[in-house]
Amino acid sequence: MLENLQMVCNECQTVNRVTAAHFTEGPGCGKCKIPLLEGHVKELTGADFSKYISKNELPVVVNFWVSWCGHCRNFEPVFAAAAQQLKLQARLFRVETEEEPELVRRYSIMTMPTHIIFKGGKEISRQSGAMQLPMLLDWLKAYF
Repeated sequence: MLENLQMVCNECQTVNRVTAAHFTEGPGCGKCKIPLLEGHVKELTGADFSKYISKNELPVVVNFWVSWCGHCRNFEPVFAAAAQQLKLQARLFRVETEEEPELVRRYSIMTMPTHIIFKGGKEISRQSGAMQLPMLLDWLKAYF
């Protein structure tokens, strides 16, 4: 692990620098004080997407979904469980594709749900379709 990690606060979008010594103690945002590693899935918009992808030094996993998709809705609790289990290893986010067509075009999303892993602001892997939790965790842990 790096000596210091940069993370974006899910509440106020402040970029925080967390020392390795404080990382496992549940660090809080320097501005709004909420926990940075709460293990919840945050909905991203086109306006904040780039900041969360490029300014988080932990791997970022984005679930591209659409509200009318049954597989997407069934996958939601699996993705939330993964966020909780991986809260010290990755940040998990969602993008509602009908609300963010520009992101759909930029990342050539054709199947729902599609999950993309970003590291250092760059896409390193993608997987389409709903998965059970063990399968999702195995896929994700291969990259971090």
